[in-house]
Amino acid sequence: MKPNSPQLERFERLEGELKPSWVYPIRKAGIARFAEQGFPTLAHEDWRFTNVAPIVKLPFKPVVAPAQDGVSKEELSRFLFGKLPGHRLVFVNGIFVPSLSSGGGTTDGVVVSNLADALSKHRQLLEKHFGGGADRDGNAFSSLNTAFFQDGAFVYLPDQIILAEPVHVMFISTARETGTTTHPRNIFIAGANSGLTVLESYVSTVDATYVTNAVTEIVAGENASMEHVKFQDESLSAYHIASIHAHLGARSNVIAHSIATGARLSRNSIRTKLAGKGLECILNGLYLTKGEQLADHHMVVEHAEPNCNSHEYYNGILDGKSRGVFHGRILVKQIAQKTDAKQTNKNLLLSDDATVDTKPQLEIYADDVKCTHGATIGQLNEEAIFYLRSRGLSVETARSMLIHAFAGEIIERVRHSEVRAELDKLVWERLEANPHVGEQKG
Repeated sequence: MKPNSPQLERFERLEGELKPSWVYPIRKAGIARFAEQGFPTLAHEDWRFTNVAPIVKLPFKPVVAPAQDGVSKEELSRFLFGKLPGHRLVFVNGIFVPSLSSGGGTTDGVVVSNLADALSKHRQLLEKHFGGGADRDGNAFSSLNTAFFQDGAFVYLPDQIILAEPVHVMFISTARETGTTTHPRNIFIAGANSGLTVLESYVSTVDATYVTNAVTEIVAGENASMEHVKFQDESLSAYHIASIHAHLGARSNVIAHSIATGARLSRNSIRTKLAGKGLECILNGLYLTKGEQLADHHMVVEHAEPNCNSHEYYNGILDGKSRGVFHGRILVKQIAQKTDAKQTNKNLLLSDDATVDTKPQLEIYADDVKCTHGATIGQLNEEAIFYLRSRGLSVETARSMLIHAFAGEIIERVRHSEVRAELDKLVWERLEANPHVGEQKG
């Protein structure tokens, strides 16, 4: 990284404003790592299908001041999950807006708070986890987030606590200035024998060329049960880079879903460490792309203890000249005997110009395991269409039903019934609005 890069210069100008003071050494280490790494290029194996040069060329304008930008509480209901009951933390351009949020606070040891406040009020809870796996993954964007983050969500559940209603963390982008960059930082911690559902959504009110660079850290204690749903529906001119790091304890059960429909370029880097015996982790993903969008999912599932199960299911529906990228790596260490791991990536192309680069991988150092992986890329099955038409359906209806069912393979795995229903409705509406869904290719 050049000494006079805009990121380094900006950090030097902001040094005195970055709070609280105990986090400053972590920030300093983050900018140092970023300076050493630089932005990834196509020469980097993990980025060879995703060109971030358009992001690098943008002016670097990190958001440091709050601005509600005319967003009202009534407007939240038009966004996905906006009407669901429960705790809601709302951020506009990465900064917490209390007047738009509801149900937060601290009760019976439960903490639902914005991170900026939590770093001061709950330092003891955060010190152990802050600056953990996300700051050691070699990802330059994660390092940049560490240096510049202003706010995000912090959710903490003590042992034995079950939170019945979901926590919804909503990030709304309203920035119209090209190059505006937000760095949300989220930390979700579920103690032993606790239960939690977290909804993390990214939406926009403008069609602008801004950048979201988010980092989310998930910690699940022994016997904890957690469901995490990430929904990305950014402006089609925007860029969305996200890193998710999960550290899972013994006998925990964690299911995480990534739904990507927006952004010109999106990248979800997911790293999960199965660090306790007998746990189960399920990762699901669905990406719907059109035009010249690119949706990239890159994951590493590390089996570090025996008797653990991991399943990954990712489906993509691609139209226009859009691109999908899937890189899945299952790493089974020598100690991780009795591992059961499955990985599947399936892609449905609605256009002759849509493309997919898929690379499922197994890296196994144990000898008593069951591990499988596979990938498919294709178009709708003509025999299935013929079967439905023979039952009296039009070709348009038959195609719509099959494509919706393909997306439904992922949506139906969402455990929370109201969340599942909202996602299913949104996907159906997006497919119905696509004129190519009902077209018969010939």
